[in-house]
Amino acid sequence: MSLDANTGVAAKTGGFSLSAMLRSPLALPLAGLIVVSILMGLASDNFFSVNNIMNVLRQVSVVGILAVGMTFVILTGGIDLSVGAVMALIGTLSAGLMVNTGLSPAVALPAGLFIGLGIGIFNGALVAWGKMPAIIVTLATMGMARGLGLIYSGGYPVSGIPSWISWFGVGRVGIVPVPVIIMVVIYAVAWVLLQRTAFGRHVYALGGNELAARLSGVKTQRVKLAVYGISGVTAAFAALILTGRLMSGQPNAGVGFELDAIAAVVLGGTAIAGGRGLILGTLIGAVLLGILNNGLNLMGINPYLQDVIKGGIILLAIYIGREWR
Repeated sequence: MSLDANTGVAAKTGGFSLSAMLRSPLALPLAGLIVVSILMGLASDNFFSVNNIMNVLRQVSVVGILAVGMTFVILTGGIDLSVGAVMALIGTLSAGLMVNTGLSPAVALPAGLFIGLGIGIFNGALVAWGKMPAIIVTLATMGMARGLGLIYSGGYPVSGIPSWISWFGVGRVGIVPVPVIIMVVIYAVAWVLLQRTAFGRHVYALGGNELAARLSGVKTQRVKLAVYGISGVTAAFAALILTGRLMSGQPNAGVGFELDAIAAVVLGGTAIAGGRGLILGTLIGAVLLGILNNGLNLMGINPYLQDVIKGGIILLAIYIGREWR
């Protein structure tokens, strides 16, 4: 039994294959996570404390959830630059529905999910049927979502939402933060979709070779529509957590989060050109990014220098990944 190099799905090959394990997209991200964790642990005595680890996981939950949708999109060879702005728009609109119209959270919060799905489908339709470049479509949507959020709120946070919504952002079940539980559940669902369904196989096929996938009977346009819809829904879940954490709808929230989500996907071993990668790798990449942020903060590194360091590490990860494979 060995691992398929593209999807990580077990394949019958007559025995354990170390080379197949090393070719897995998980090999380098996992090695990087271990090495960076050890280095950060040596640099700071507080790094491996339970409170700090839980804090790291809580901090990465928003970007980690955004990265789930981004993984689906990148696996097809696309990109979604709108997720940070869409998250801010959904958080602002959901808060506004509760505060300004008195709508019940039981209606306002699901409405946010449908808004995210709708924006994602809008992006997907322009990419799939409009034959427009994904980077241009989602760049335009990013600007539109950010502008709509600012127009709706007048540029100010929408506060006054029910206090219990903070549970989604800062609540705990035992010692485990609620955002971490939500993130793990979303990753589990994504894993099942990618590794155990025909849809997942179609996602990989589309990213590997769109023409071959189409000739094989894959409804490539529908797959594109679906992955951008998933990206919109994960942006809505991220908005729920962020709104609960901030206890307000923030139209300026999420600036640069799309880049962090892309970084998590890339650090997790997913090929930026599509067709290769694992959702578990994205989770590792998100945690790795969070550990870098946390460790550099504990070490007192200048925030501006932190961006330089993280950018260099991402470039190094892309280069090593290319040479490795």
